[in-house]
Amino acid sequence: MVNAGRERVHVVESGPVDGVPLLLTSGLGGAWFDWTPTVERLRDEYRTIVFDRPGLGLSPAAKARPTLLRDTWVLEALAVRADRPLIVVAHSMAAFAAEALARLRPERVLGMVLVDPSHERTRLPPVPVGAALTPLATAAGAVLDATRLAGVAGPLGRRLVLGRTSRRGEAVPDEVVRSVYRRGTVLGTVLAEEIAYREMAARLAWLRGRYSFPPVPLVVVTALGDVRGPRGKRAWAEGHERLARMSPHGTRVELPDALHMVPLDRPDVLADAVSGIHLATEAG
Repeated sequence: MVNAGRERVHVVESGPVDGVPLLLTSGLGGAWFDWTPTVERLRDEYRTIVFDRPGLGLSPAAKARPTLLRDTWVLEALAVRADRPLIVVAHSMAAFAAEALARLRPERVLGMVLVDPSHERTRLPPVPVGAALTPLATAAGAVLDATRLAGVAGPLGRRLVLGRTSRRGEAVPDEVVRSVYRRGTVLGTVLAEEIAYREMAARLAWLRGRYSFPPVPLVVVTALGDVRGPRGKRAWAEGHERLARMSPHGTRVELPDALHMVPLDRPDVLADAVSGIHLATEAG
């Protein structure tokens, strides 16, 4: 457990201490073990830093509700701790905070891989609902804990979600997964992140109008295997193409048959993306 801003988070590090640091951050409701196959491919050469956002995985309950800036400052604190610019690898909703970090603290970012990232084009609502609804999500988690329903609902929910988003399935033993998703704190945090999603997307849209994205190597990975219909696939790919154009050194990798949990199913693609960024920064 380490201090990251005003929060305490669970961090797992591996690889050579003097290696180029990689900061890997999971999608909505994810845990550190989502990155296991990817880390196994990268840890011989890179210093891999995987963490659980406040309230998720093995991190204790959050002090502050999920917001774009809270998650960005957690990333920054971990980047400061790495003591050198790093490559950020962000999955799904975590792409919001990763992009915000690059815009607000460009000196911390050596390059970035956005893994099937969330993307929205929306404005900040006049009254953010997260402040009002997050306590209800926290209370729901506490009720699930007290009634022991969390021990059933959490692992079941995880299996249902992974059944739709991964062909490989879990990369760690079932008891490890259950130890995380049977915690009421985790379930309450998952609900809180769902509530925060639109507000985070809107706040990022506001930041884009005021802070530029740095000219660092950027790879956007697009998984289309679980996107419905030709129109949906086209919209998802076009959104990712816009993200890739944030940097003059941006590229996009399209995986027509891959599902959303790319860190589990296609670690080879992510390892290649990281290696490409590393080579580009050395050449530059």
